[in-house]
Amino acid sequence: MASIGKIARRSFLIGSAALVGGVAFGAYYVSRPAPNPLSAPKGGATLNPFVMIAPSGITLIAPKAEMGQGVHTTWAALIAEELDVDLDQVRVLHGPPAQAYYNSVILAEALPGKGYDRSDFAHALAEQIGKIGKVMDMQVTGGSTSMPDGFERMRATGASARETLKQVAATRLGVERASLKTERGAVIAPDGSRIPYADLAVDAAKLTPIEADLRPPAQWRLLGKTQPRIDMLGKVTGTAKYGIDTRLEGMKFAALRMNPHLGGRMTKFDDSAARAMPGVDRVVNLGNGLAVIASNTWLAMQAVDAIDIDWAPSPNPADTKAVFERITAAFDGAANSTLRDDGDVSVLPLGAQEVTAEYRVPYLAHATMEPMSATALFTGIKLEVWSGNQVPLLVRKACAEAVGLEPEAVELHTTYMGGGFGRRAELDFSVYAARVAFEIADTPVQLTWSREEDMRHDFYRPGAVARFRGGIKEGKLVLLDGQIAAQSATQQAMGRWLGLPAAGPDRGTVDGAFNQPYAIPNFRIRGYLADLDIPVGFWRSVGSSMNGFLFDCFIDEMAHVAKRDPLAFRLELAQGVHAPSAAVLEAVRDMSGWSEETPEGIGRGVGFCYSFGVPTATVIEVTDRDGQIEITRAWIAADVGTALDPGNLEAQLSGAMIYGLSAACFGEITFAEGAVEQENFPDYEALRIHTTPVTKVRILENQTQITGAGEPGTPPAMAALANALFDLTGTRARQLPLMHGFDLMT
Repeated sequence: MASIGKIARRSFLIGSAALVGGVAFGAYYVSRPAPNPLSAPKGGATLNPFVMIAPSGITLIAPKAEMGQGVHTTWAALIAEELDVDLDQVRVLHGPPAQAYYNSVILAEALPGKGYDRSDFAHALAEQIGKIGKVMDMQVTGGSTSMPDGFERMRATGASARETLKQVAATRLGVERASLKTERGAVIAPDGSRIPYADLAVDAAKLTPIEADLRPPAQWRLLGKTQPRIDMLGKVTGTAKYGIDTRLEGMKFAALRMNPHLGGRMTKFDDSAARAMPGVDRVVNLGNGLAVIASNTWLAMQAVDAIDIDWAPSPNPADTKAVFERITAAFDGAANSTLRDDGDVSVLPLGAQEVTAEYRVPYLAHATMEPMSATALFTGIKLEVWSGNQVPLLVRKACAEAVGLEPEAVELHTTYMGGGFGRRAELDFSVYAARVAFEIADTPVQLTWSREEDMRHDFYRPGAVARFRGGIKEGKLVLLDGQIAAQSATQQAMGRWLGLPAAGPDRGTVDGAFNQPYAIPNFRIRGYLADLDIPVGFWRSVGSSMNGFLFDCFIDEMAHVAKRDPLAFRLELAQGVHAPSAAVLEAVRDMSGWSEETPEGIGRGVGFCYSFGVPTATVIEVTDRDGQIEITRAWIAADVGTALDPGNLEAQLSGAMIYGLSAACFGEITFAEGAVEQENFPDYEALRIHTTPVTKVRILENQTQITGAGEPGTPPAMAALANALFDLTGTRARQLPLMHGFDLMT
């Protein structure tokens, strides 16, 4: 197993061609079912890794991180639809770290191509590549992959369990399985009598699972309809348990302080004042920082503040200006990627008008409402961890290594989390908790980061600089040559996850630019990787979060140079290339009542981005309120292929838009002396209820493949707002955040 996993990791890191070869080599191994990690309940059985039936009820496993996006509800509905149970009958758990819960689609991003033009063969190949995730410990929630991952797998799981239960009943009754029906957790005999699943489960677990055909959408009872969120009652009553809510008998509490000068060491410290404080147990040296263990979190934070620490400087450029000079310097080197190169951009077509522009976006923090925290208990032979995380198998492995145990000796509980956005796909906060627990064996300890520590030690969305050159001829876009420079979030994150250097073209840096479904005859996008060690990672919508603004705003500029309506300009580019993309532009046009002229004091802008397989168009309206600018209304149209829960999809797209608008208006991480200057929400604003636009959403289902919706709403929102501000003021925003150039209502 280990050798196959290493081959798969190395194959993934050296490119998609080798990845395909990795599937062929050891195909039988990676295709085998993973072991069932569940133990049978007393008097019941586990029918597969996702369905557990006991006399007390039915438990469904939804091993995706519930970060508020509703994934537990929809995953449970996928199983329940075919199992013939209702959501009010089941308990839903995250489940343990296990290969059985691997993400079957996330590695498909390694495939070449633009996505919107993917053939049926490419989709089939992606399914085979996805199986490698099993041996790479890719139990991952991210990349808007949860619904594509679970759509067929979970329905097949529920159908198999249903038919296996029916077979047991058929044998007992001496009838054909086909003569039996199921309803609300029971098998219905031909005479109308009911046999509860609980009475059949033990015998069903002894049978080889029966494969079953999936029901067509016309027969769905749960899917395709808005379902009550199974986590909502606990969250609105305050009884839901997040990672920070973990409480264990005899628990201690800890806080930490790391070098604020990113990448710098700790040279010396004097902790005498902290150790003298009543209630402080001990100070733990973490190498590049300290943790204090105390009787409560507030005391631990006060104690860590009392320690006199000498910090070494950061090896990174000292300030924001120097950081962006380093990013811009990447343009002087060779391009890391050229994933789009149509026609010939070297020569401007005869008679075309040339346009050039440079754009810039800042580093961004994830800024989750619940700061990083984890709880751990180390006994010497076992480690138990409570952590809201997005990568359970990787967290378990990293925590095991931190305390010198095998992964099997670590029990990980994945809790609800108050926001993730990619930040909780990192390992650091769980590992630090394990290291602190190692120092106080047999005592559970909860390590909670202060908001300041959380903000100063994030894995940031990279800052980026983009240079564009375009050509307009006879009102049409005939040339677009784009260069984008940034740090690679993918290379850093894969290094932290798998411990191996990434290589090859970095798709993430140019995602949301090279793969836009536009008919531009001369179209090239190149990516350049900046030589910096500032910690960066996956931020909601990843590369598209920056390129949704960088690329689409330049498209808007070109539309105005061409003296064309911006929405009609985009629609003409998309028509004939990708019908679903054209359809979302038409939908948002009709929803918003789009017109070429806006009334005095009103500005409207459109943004479009194809990301994570989802074409999404957004129109934003802004209003001049006596010199202050208010974001008043918004319209979103997106094509997800199959809408499993329309209400939840609307919430996801609206929330993603708000997240994007907050970043566009106020979000930035800046540096001084190699340290992050922002420390808390007063330094890192967001939209409030009174500044959030009234929003309408339309879900389209024209695509043949199902997609996710957690991230695609973010990228076009930023561009739509910037383009609306241009419509209102005549000032073109080429840099974020917008608060520096416009008087935005707060």
